[in-house]
Order: sequence, then C-alpha cells, then structure tokens
Amino acid sequence: MKVMTRKGWSPYIAGGLVGVLLVASVFLTGKYFGASTTFVRTAGMIEQAVVPGHAAGQEYFKKEKIIIEWQWMFVGGIFFGALAAAAFTKDFKSTPVPPMWESHFGSSKARRWIAAFLGGIVLMFGARMADG
Repeated sequence: MKVMTRKGWSPYIAGGLVGVLLVASVFLTGKYFGASTTFVRTAGMIEQAVVPGHAAGQEYFKKEKIIIEWQWMFVGGIFFGALAAAAFTKDFKSTPVPPMWESHFGSSKARRWIAAFLGGIVLMFGARMADG
C-alpha cells in the first residue's frame, strides 16, 4: 500500500474523493450522507436503554425512528477508518493540548476539553436547527 506510507493525503485529493462519494451516494441511493441525525438517534438509543419507552413517545422520534441504519454505520466507519488510516501511516498520536491552542489559551487540559465539548454542542445544535 504505497499510498498509506506517506505522512498524509493532500486535502484537495481527499476533498475531491469525498465529493465523488457524495455524488455517488445521491445517485445510487437518493440520500445525502451526514452525521447529525445519527447523533440524535444514538442519544435516543441511550435514552431508550435508561428509560424504556420514553424516547419513542417524543414527537421527534415519531418522525425519525430509533434504529441502526446505513447512516449510523457510516459515522462508525468514519471513526474506525480514521483510526486505521492513522495507524497505517504511523501518524497516530495523542495530543490533549495542541501547540496552537497552547500558544493562545494556555496548557490547561480541562479548559481544552471543556471548550471542545461546548463547541461540539454549538455545532450539533446548529446542524439540527438547519435540519442537517
């Protein structure tokens, strides 16, 4: 695998391949791929496990069923695919506080994790508001 021995892929090639994958997905299945619905369904699955029957009664889950389907597997594939790519390129390293963050905000791991968590909440809220 000669491609996987480099330190990383060109962002232009990777972006182009993602674009081709999106077009193929719409052409073959009529569906766009995304992640925000998967996170909501996963939260529904967790809620269903903790309080059986509660999530199914909510208005949103009457429209969107709490199921594992192709999009859920796609999001899992992103995680495991990225992990495999990092392992193959020997580029996997844990950096709790990246150098750029440290130079702007300091070396606090807690501050970094809180900011990342809150940023994820804002991102997911916006994605769900846009019905994406």
